Amino acid sequence: MRNFDLSPLYRATVGFDQLAEMMDRVFANDVSRESYPPYNIEKTGTDAWRITVAVAGFSDAELNVEVKENALHVTARKAAEDEAPTYLHRGIATRAFERRFALAEHVRVTGALHENGLLHIDLVREVPEALKPRRIEIAGTKNIEGAARAIEA
Repeated sequence: MRNFDLSPLYRATVGFDQLAEMMDRVFANDVSRESYPPYNIEKTGTDAWRITVAVAGFSDAELNVEVKENALHVTARKAAEDEAPTYLHRGIATRAFERRFALAEHVRVTGALHENGLLHIDLVREVPEALKPRRIEIAGTKNIEGAARAIEA
C-alpha cells in the first residue's frame, strides 16, 4: 500500500484541517477489518440520507446510536446468555461491533428505527440562515439620485 505524506498540505493551507484529518483517516483505516456489519448509505432527498445497518440478532436494548464530535457511532453488545445454546451451524454473526461515520458540518441525525433486523438512521443537512446565499439588491444611478434628493429635502 502507498503511504502519502500530507504534512505539506498542513503547512500550506489554513482552515482545511477537517479535510486533512479526513484524508488521514481514510489512508490510515484498514478496509478489510471494517466489513462487519454490512451497511448501505442511501440518498433520500437533496439534503437527506439514510444509513441502514444489518443488525440481525440484536435487540433494541443491545444497540446504541450516538453522535459526538461530528461523528455518528453505532455500537452493539450482545447481552450475556444464561445458558449458551449448542449450535450445529452458526451462520448469523452476533459479535459486538462499533461502526463510525464521519458527519459533515450541519448534518444531524433526525431519527433511528430498528425493524426486521435492520437499523435505519436518518440524517439531514440543516444549513443555518446566516450561511445560506442571499440576494443583494443592486442600486442603480436612478436610485442613488433619488436617495440624494430625499436626503437634501
